[in-house]
Amino acid sequence: MNTPSSTDPAVAPLPQGKPLITPRLLTLVLVALFALAWGFLPEFTVSVLGNIGLYSLVAAGLVMLTGVGGMTSFGQAAFVGMGAYATAWVCTSPTVAAWLGGLLGPGLLPWAGLLLGLLFTFALAWVLGAVTVKLSGHYLPLCTIAWGLGLYYLLGNMQFLGGQTGITGIPPLVIAGVSLATPRALGVVIWAVLLMALWALHNLLDSREGRAIRALKGGRLMAESMGVDTARHRIKLFVLAALLAATSGWLYAHMQRFVNPTPFNLNIGIEMLFMAVVGGAGHLWGAVLGATLITLLKEKLQDLLPALLGTSGNFEVIVFGLLMLFVLQRFSDGLWPTLARITRRWVREDAASGKPAAASKSPGVQLAQRILPARGELLLQASEVSRRFGGLLANNAISMTLKAGEIHALIGPNGAGKSTFFNMISGVDDPSSGEVKLAGQAMAGQPSRAFAALGLGRTFQHVRLLGQRSVLENVALGAHLRARRGWLAAMLRLDRAEEAALMAEARRQIERCGLGAHADTPAAALSLGQQRVVEIARALAGQPSVLLLDEPAAGLRHLEKRALSVLLGQLRAEGLGILVVEHDMEFVMNLADRVTVLEFGTVIATGTPAEVQANPRVLEAYLGGADDELLEDAR
Repeated sequence: MNTPSSTDPAVAPLPQGKPLITPRLLTLVLVALFALAWGFLPEFTVSVLGNIGLYSLVAAGLVMLTGVGGMTSFGQAAFVGMGAYATAWVCTSPTVAAWLGGLLGPGLLPWAGLLLGLLFTFALAWVLGAVTVKLSGHYLPLCTIAWGLGLYYLLGNMQFLGGQTGITGIPPLVIAGVSLATPRALGVVIWAVLLMALWALHNLLDSREGRAIRALKGGRLMAESMGVDTARHRIKLFVLAALLAATSGWLYAHMQRFVNPTPFNLNIGIEMLFMAVVGGAGHLWGAVLGATLITLLKEKLQDLLPALLGTSGNFEVIVFGLLMLFVLQRFSDGLWPTLARITRRWVREDAASGKPAAASKSPGVQLAQRILPARGELLLQASEVSRRFGGLLANNAISMTLKAGEIHALIGPNGAGKSTFFNMISGVDDPSSGEVKLAGQAMAGQPSRAFAALGLGRTFQHVRLLGQRSVLENVALGAHLRARRGWLAAMLRLDRAEEAALMAEARRQIERCGLGAHADTPAAALSLGQQRVVEIARALAGQPSVLLLDEPAAGLRHLEKRALSVLLGQLRAEGLGILVVEHDMEFVMNLADRVTVLEFGTVIATGTPAEVQANPRVLEAYLGGADDELLEDAR
C-alpha cells in the first residue's frame, strides 16, 4: 500500500551509488519514531502537537479543495464548528439524553455526535456547494466568506447552543473502555485519524477519479469533453473538505471539553487556508508542514512580542501577516516543493500505481468496449447549424455529415468559424439554430460529456493538457468513461485492478501514437507537436467512433506528419469517422475523402479533394491568386 506523498510527478532516478530511500519507507520510519517518542514528550508539546494534527486535518481538505481542485474557501472554520457543536449538543443536552438514554450509554454519545455532525455537515455543504462552486473568479472566495460569517454568527446566537458563552462539560472520548481524557491519549487518535485521512486522499489522487479532480483546476472544458461531470466533482470535493473539517471539530470538542464560537470565526478560516498555501497547496504533506509552521510561529510570537513591544497592542497579527507575505513572495508554490527538492538527493519516488511497473501488469478487469458502427453508417449530422454572438454571425446555416470509415476535412482561412463549428458539434456550445445529431440522437442542450458518452472524442486548437502530470496520466484521463469505480473504492484501494487496466490501455495508445518513450514524462516537457499527439492518444483511449481533430499536424515535423497520416489511415480502416480541421493543404488533400470549405462562417464548397481544388470560388476566396501554385502542388 502506498503512503501519502507529493502530487508532483516522479523525479528522475539519481546516479548509481548514491544512498536512496523511498517516500513510503521514510514515512513509515518517521511515523514509527514519532510513535515511540510520544510517551516521552512534555505535556505542553503533546498539546501543541494535538492542535497541529487538528489543523492539518482541515488543511488537508483545503489542499484538495484549493490546491488540487482550484476552489478557494475562507469558510472552513465554520464547518469545524459544525462538528464541534454537534457532538457538544448531543453529549450535554438533557433533551438528547431523554431521547437516546435508553438506546445509548454515555460512552456512545460522542459517537452519535460524530454521526450527527457528519450528516448535518454533509447536507449543509452539499447545499452550499451547489450554489458556491458555480461561481468563478473572485466571486467564489467572497461567497465562502459570506456563508462562513453567517454560520459563525448563527452558532453564537442559538441559545440552545449556549450563545456566545458556549457549551461546557463535554465528556471525553471512550474507546474500548479506555477514557481519552488527556491530550496525550487523545493525541494518538488525532494523529491516527490524520494519517488515515492522508492515506485515503493520496489513494484518491492516484486513481481515475483523482485525474478527474486534478482537471478541475484550469481544465474543466477538457475534462467535460472526456466525459467528466465537473460540476458534480466540484461539489463532491467541497463536501469532502467540509467533512474533514467537521471531523477535526469533533476531535477538538472532546480535547478541549468546551466549545464557543470564537475558534470558528473568519480569522481562523483564513489561517487554515494559509496553512495549506504556505505548506504547498498542491501537496498533501504540505498541509502538515504548513499547519506545523504556522502553529509554532503563533506560539512563539505570542510569547516573544509582548516581551519586546508590550501588551498594549495585538502586534503578533501584524508580524504574522508580514511573515506570510514573505513566504508567499519567495515560495509561491509553498514550502513543501522546496523541501522535496532539497531532499531529492536522498529520497526517490516510489513506483506508484499508474507508473510503468503497475502499467506492465496484466489487468484483471476488462474496460468497457464500444462496438464500432458499420462502414458508411452516418455518425454525425449537422443540419442548418448557426451560431450568433450578439450581432456577430459566426456560423451561418452549416450542414455537414460524417460517416464511419471516412476522413472529412474542414478548411478555411483564420476567422472562418471552424473552431466555433467544432464546439457546437462536440457539445461545448449550443447552436443558436439548427440541429446536431450524434449516433442518430438529437443533441440539443446536451453537455459535451454526453457527446463523449456516445462515442465522440476530440482534440483542441489550443492544447489542453495537465502539464505537470505525466503523458500516461493525461492519456488515461481520456478513458474516464470506460471505468466505473468511484471515490470510496479509490480511497480504500479497491480499484487497483481497474486502474491497472486503464493504465495498460493508456500505454497502448501512447505507443500506438509513437510516444512510448515519453510515457512517464511530464506533458509540459514535450514540444507543441508532441503535445498534440498526446491529445490524439487521449482521445483514442476513450475508444471513440467519431474523432474530431483540431489542427492535429500543427507543430509536427515532416516525418511526424507522415506518421500521423499513417495512423489516421489505420483509424479510418478500423471504421472511425474522422473530422479534421487543418491549415496544411498538402496534409489535408492527401488524406481526406471529402473536404468542406468555410468562408466567413458559410460553406462555399463541399466535395472530394480534387473537386475542391478545382473550385474557382475556393481558389479566389480561400487561397487567393498568390497561393494558386501551392494548391496545384497539393493536387
